Amino acid sequence: MEVKTWQIILLCLYAMYMAYDGNGPTMGFSKPTFTGFIAGLILGDVKTGLYIGGTLNLMALGIGNFGGASIPDYSTGALMGTALTIISGQSAEVGLALALPISLLMMQIDVLARLSTVFFQHRAEKLVDEGEFKRAANLNLYGFVTYALSKLIPVFIALAFGQGVVQTIVDAIPVQLSAGFKLAGAMLPAVGIAILLKYMPVKANMEYFIVGFILVSYLQMPILGVALVGVAFAIMSYKKMLASKQSVETVSVGGMGDE
Repeated sequence: MEVKTWQIILLCLYAMYMAYDGNGPTMGFSKPTFTGFIAGLILGDVKTGLYIGGTLNLMALGIGNFGGASIPDYSTGALMGTALTIISGQSAEVGLALALPISLLMMQIDVLARLSTVFFQHRAEKLVDEGEFKRAANLNLYGFVTYALSKLIPVFIALAFGQGVVQTIVDAIPVQLSAGFKLAGAMLPAVGIAILLKYMPVKANMEYFIVGFILVSYLQMPILGVALVGVAFAIMSYKKMLASKQSVETVSVGGMGDE
């Protein structure tokens, strides 16, 4: 597929917005599922974008960056993985396998972006000491520019100059290695679920886990149906919790009245 100029521009602008949303309001538009969807929408293959973005989102749910820690940039990985997959005409499994190393590489670029903001921070502290509060606040914008460029430059290079290179690499990949990529891509959803379950209180809610497993494995229920069953269980648990709380309050008030 040949990428048009307007598609490159839109994807680059969206990459810059990802830097803003990820370090600012965090409205969810920079999550892997959404970035894969947007890339697929712009390039004309939403299904591939949702598959790659949704799978990487499973990986992202099991990990978070606290303090100044850097984690794999699954959002940019979903964006570039989807774009490169659609451009090269490969299967979504191969694109998913490509998206993981891209996510790890973007983590290193994120570290460099964070280091570059140290200059602005020290300059801002000096301006605060001098009473230049407005100028100190404006330096935050320069820090955002650094983050935006850390997203924009790799995406632009991959889209504007990497099309021929990507196709050459794909053509040179042995069949056995390509099959390995597909196998790894097929395994990643299970890995993502396993990581997520490790951080969830599965033991305390094992009954719901078993019900979900039966619905999917034995009854072949679509994921939307399983989600609706989960919502029903959540409403039942919530009502039971409210009833228990009201019962305790009633007993407490009655006891005070008797005294």
